[in-house]
Amino acid sequence: MIQRDDMTFPFAEYERRINELRSRIADRHLDAVVITDPENIMYLTDYQTTGYSFFQALVVPLDDEPFMITRAMEESNIIARTWVERTRPYPDTGDAVQMLVDALREFNLSNKRIGYERNSYFFPAYQQDVIHTSLREGKLLDCFGIVEEGRICKSAAEIEIMRKAAIATEAGMLAGIDACHAGVTENEIGAAISAAMFKAGGEPPAVMPYVTSGPRTMIGHATWEGRKVEPGEHVFLEVGGCYRRYHTAMMRTVLLSEMTDSMYKAQECMKLALTSMHNYIQPGMTVSDVDNLIRNIISHNDVGARLITRSGYSIGIAFPPSWDEGYIVSLKQGESTVLREGMTFHVIPWMWGVDGNKTCGISDTIYITSDGAKSFFNMDQDFVVKPEKHKAPESVKDIQDLNIKRANKKNDGQKKPDNPAKQA
Repeated sequence: MIQRDDMTFPFAEYERRINELRSRIADRHLDAVVITDPENIMYLTDYQTTGYSFFQALVVPLDDEPFMITRAMEESNIIARTWVERTRPYPDTGDAVQMLVDALREFNLSNKRIGYERNSYFFPAYQQDVIHTSLREGKLLDCFGIVEEGRICKSAAEIEIMRKAAIATEAGMLAGIDACHAGVTENEIGAAISAAMFKAGGEPPAVMPYVTSGPRTMIGHATWEGRKVEPGEHVFLEVGGCYRRYHTAMMRTVLLSEMTDSMYKAQECMKLALTSMHNYIQPGMTVSDVDNLIRNIISHNDVGARLITRSGYSIGIAFPPSWDEGYIVSLKQGESTVLREGMTFHVIPWMWGVDGNKTCGISDTIYITSDGAKSFFNMDQDFVVKPEKHKAPESVKDIQDLNIKRANKKNDGQKKPDNPAKQA
């Protein structure tokens, strides 16, 4: 391992992660593991690239130096970002899995007990078939989840990184709320959110913001598609800020009308769920306990809404296509995972189908402490109510054109009259 001081975390943090992984490797009676999930590779090494659709793997032996298999173009990311010393790059015309097999043989691992992430999105079945038929002298065993056991509880250093992601989240949400007017498009709201996140120090998130208005709020995981927001509608926003691939997320709702009884009840129901969760949650509970608390509150409403999904999920390191770590642990019924200090969750007591045709949301990203939970955010949770007496300009371009017209009119009024002699 190359000791360096220019990575996301202090070098000692990566040493700890590798040592704890090796302890789990030993507990499973393995000699090495092949890690292909991009979030897990980054967690262990600080390696990241948008080119993770090409095969890449980190091999961590129990008693020897780790090494990486990557596309040749991506080797520069290993050199620039990580502590990894050994690399075996393959050309675009090469065979990535054969390179992995050759490296396992080179480092005397081919006849050992090797764990691999059988459920990884980035180690497809046909590549697994190749390694099983090529590496007959060893024993290949599924070790899916062996890295996630370390990721599930964030260190103090990781919590601080997530605070920086939260700054971007809040900045984006505030800009999105401010951009919500009748006559603007959802695209323009999304653009305002994205610009504000990046200006606040945020980096490209695993998912761009969710922006839906009016009837489109009933479409799951929909985002902007050019629709113009109409007077009197509501806008549903979900923003995930990112810093060094760590994410925090929040939902908020904007009303371009007066608060209706149904929307007020929905707002208070979601706020009660979040407040109760903060008052009740603590280490030692199961995630099912938390889900039941939130679900029971949301389910007892008289506005026709329901909690259509799990009530939350682990959040942290993420690459597209999703910012959540829900496959590690989610707040859902029947899940027996016990809460521990350092776990982080996006808690989503949102309400689908208010009055039958509206979805609204208020959410929070929290981290579990020794005696409870704390939020990463400081923003008010109430719906933002901004009824408009006059229809706003139809687009950002309209605003710009209006300002130009006003400036021209002002300049025309300040022009000096022509020479009277010439007029005569």
